Amino acid sequence: MKLINHTKVLKHMKPRIISNVFFRLLFMAATIFGLLILGILLYRVITQGIGYLDLQFLQNLPSRKPEQAGVKTAFIGTIWLMGVVAPVTLLLGVGTAIYLEEYAKKSRFTRFIQVNISNLAGVPSIVFGLLGLTVFVRALALGTSVLAAGLTMSLLVLPIIIVASQEAIKAVPKELREASYGMGATKWQTILHVVLPAAIPGILTGGILALSRAIGETAPLVVLGLPLFLAFLPKSVFDMFTVLPMQIYNWTGRPQEEFQGVAAAGIIVLLTMLIIMNSIAVFIRNKFQKRY
Repeated sequence: MKLINHTKVLKHMKPRIISNVFFRLLFMAATIFGLLILGILLYRVITQGIGYLDLQFLQNLPSRKPEQAGVKTAFIGTIWLMGVVAPVTLLLGVGTAIYLEEYAKKSRFTRFIQVNISNLAGVPSIVFGLLGLTVFVRALALGTSVLAAGLTMSLLVLPIIIVASQEAIKAVPKELREASYGMGATKWQTILHVVLPAAIPGILTGGILALSRAIGETAPLVVLGLPLFLAFLPKSVFDMFTVLPMQIYNWTGRPQEEFQGVAAAGIIVLLTMLIIMNSIAVFIRNKFQKRY
């Protein structure tokens, strides 16, 4: 200890300590600022919309009169959309992840696929809207139907589910696979009965978070040309429909001041759906996550 010159140590450490304190305060201020803006936004939405939020609002169809306007068409349309997006993305996403992690050989081609999947996760959502408009609406002549919108939104969130599923499969210990092979199981039996059950919490968590993003996206649906005002419910995946973000966008553009409160009530409904889905994702992760 006598060989250490504490004066020189403190002299060299002082700038680092000051820098550490400065950046800690800077990051804390940025976090507080973001939370403050979010709190103000939530306060404005809740105070404006809580007066319009009641059972009648959930049961009524859209109307040109703010006191009679409801969210039923958009709410049911959102459920229809998720009914298409969920099975398509989970089947394709999990299947792709299983192939890339368990079957595909590590080569330049697989690395090329991995890089492109990661890049697609960062592509602006409006680009997927243009792709859906070209392929599903015009080339396949599906129009502004539930199926066309569902396939477009599936392309949007598919990279997220693939990446989440790959990470969940990677997290399964190699010892479990080797034990299954040692018991005489085939590769597919090992994947089906050992790997997937252990990876399900991570897969479902990523899937629910991806579906939450799909619920809140508006840009691709605007590009597809979904109607802003629709006074009937869809009966099949080939019918026209609308969703909560589109309905909220329509209300905010109305000249009557009362529609601003109606739009705020619609935002509360949408936020409630997102909070419930994210809460389910957290519950699944905490309930079924296993420690190896």
